[in-house]
Amino acid sequence: MRRLSWIPWFLLDAVLVVVFAASGRSSHQEEVTISGTLLVAWPFLAALVVALLLTKGTTTIQDIWPWGLLYWVITVVLGMLLRVVTGGGFAWSFLGVTFGVLGLFLLGRRAVAHLIIRNRVKLRG
Repeated sequence: MRRLSWIPWFLLDAVLVVVFAASGRSSHQEEVTISGTLLVAWPFLAALVVALLLTKGTTTIQDIWPWGLLYWVITVVLGMLLRVVTGGGFAWSFLGVTFGVLGLFLLGRRAVAHLIIRNRVKLRG
């Protein structure tokens, strides 16, 4: 992978975390504002940065196993911990939804990218 080619993928992951936060606010009939969305998203965005560093994300940003799985779990667990210790509250149902949605987003994004890259290679070869 080229030196900085991981950056757009990481930014996409960050956008997906923000979409998760915005959709959560919307589903609870809360006003979807930038400040409100970022209030929900920031613990998971901070956790995403830590996950990137712990999983060597600058070189493994496309891997599903094991790095993508670890990236997802770190993002959810650390994000929830940050949320709780800063007064954001905790509910088991929110943890389940968070694991599900961020799993779909963070692992699904990798799976789609893998398929596109694999098909491109087949077309060239």
